[in-house]
Amino acid sequence: MRPADLIRFARDAATGNPLRASLLVLAMAIGVAAVVVLTALGDGARRFVMSEFSSLGSNLVIVLPGRSQTGGFSPGNAITNTPRDLTIDDAQALQRASAVRRVAPLAVGTSEISAAGKLREVMVAGTSSQYLELRHMALAQGRFLAPGDWRRGANEAVIGAKVRDEIFGSSPALGQLVRIGDRRVRIIGVLAPSGQGLSMNTDELVFVPVSLAQAMFNSNTLFRILIEAHGREAIEAAKTQVTDIIKLRHEGEQDVTVITQDAVLATFDRLLGALTLGVAGIAAISLAVAGILVMNVMLVSVTQRTAEIGLLKALGGTSSAIRQVFLTEATLLSLAGALLGFVLGQIGAAVIRQLYPTFPAYPPDWAVLAGLGTALVTGILFGVLPARRAARMNPVQALSKR
Repeated sequence: MRPADLIRFARDAATGNPLRASLLVLAMAIGVAAVVVLTALGDGARRFVMSEFSSLGSNLVIVLPGRSQTGGFSPGNAITNTPRDLTIDDAQALQRASAVRRVAPLAVGTSEISAAGKLREVMVAGTSSQYLELRHMALAQGRFLAPGDWRRGANEAVIGAKVRDEIFGSSPALGQLVRIGDRRVRIIGVLAPSGQGLSMNTDELVFVPVSLAQAMFNSNTLFRILIEAHGREAIEAAKTQVTDIIKLRHEGEQDVTVITQDAVLATFDRLLGALTLGVAGIAAISLAVAGILVMNVMLVSVTQRTAEIGLLKALGGTSSAIRQVFLTEATLLSLAGALLGFVLGQIGAAVIRQLYPTFPAYPPDWAVLAGLGTALVTGILFGVLPARRAARMNPVQALSKR
C-alpha cells in the first residue's frame, strides 16, 4: 500500500467515528497542554526570581548578620540569630577592601509619614549616598542622599513615586517638610517609578541617612550591608576580604554570613529548575493515561472492524500492511491531540502573561518538544498491541464474523 493511500485509509478510519476520535484527541491534548502550561509556570518562576535578583545590582556581595551553619545560602538565611550586631563602623571598615567598589549600609524599619494633613505608613530605609548607584536606581526629581559622615546624616529624605503621589498629589514635593515618626525632614528627591522588587516595593520606600534611621528606630544595628565588587572577576576576592575584615573586627568570630549574587542566583536556578522538571513529570503522567486510552480505543476499533480486516487480507493485504494501517491511525490521532494540546497550552500561557504581565510564563522549548514527542511516542507504543492483534487475524475467521 502506497504511503498516500495508507494515510488516506487511516484518516478515513479515524474519522469514521467522530465522537470516539474527538475524545481520544482531547485526552491527548489535555496531557500536552498540561505539560506546556505547568512548565511555563515553573520556568516563569525561575526567570522571575532570577530577574528580581539581577535587579538588585551587578557584582553584588551581601553581608547578613548571623552565621549560616550550612556554609551556603538558603532562603532561611533571611532570618538568623545575631550574636553580634552589624554596625556602621563595620560597614565603613569594608570600604578599605581592595576588591570593593561601593558599600551601602542598610537599616530598615516601618514608620509613618505625614504632610499636608495626610498620613500613611511607609517602610523607611536608612542608607548612604552610594546606595542609588549600587542598586542601579534612577531619580525622577531632585537628588539622592548627600555624601558625608554616615554617623551625622542631615534631616533629609528621598521618597518613592507612590508615596509622592499619595502625599502630595499634583503639588510639588521637592523642598517640602514632612514628619517621619517623630522627626521633621525635608524632601530632596523623588525616585523614578520602578515597581515591586524582590522583597519590597521601592515606589513605597522612604530613604533617609542611615544614622537618622537608627535614631528613629533606637537601634545601632544594620539590617544588611550591600557591597559592589570592582567586577565579576573580583566577586570572590571581595567576599574573602569582607569575611576577613568582619572576622577581625568581631574578635576572630565569623558571626556573619557573606553571600554573593551569583551564589543566590545559582541556588534558585537549581531549585526552580528542579521544580520545573518535577511539574513536567507530573503533567506527563496524563500523557501515559492518554496512551492507555489510545490502546483501548484501537482495540475496540479492531474488534468492530474484524470483517474489514478479513476483507483486506482476502484481497491480498499483508500482515505488515494491516499493522501499518492501525499504527498510522494511532499516529494521526496522537499527532492531532499533540498539536491541539500545544495550541491550548500556548493559549493558557498567554492568558497567564496577560493576567500577570510581570510574570514571564513562557514554556521552555525543551518542554514543548518533550510534550509533543512524548505524546507521539506514547500513542504509537500503545497502538502497537492493537495493530499486532489485527495483523495476526485469520482472514477466513475474520470474514465469518461479518
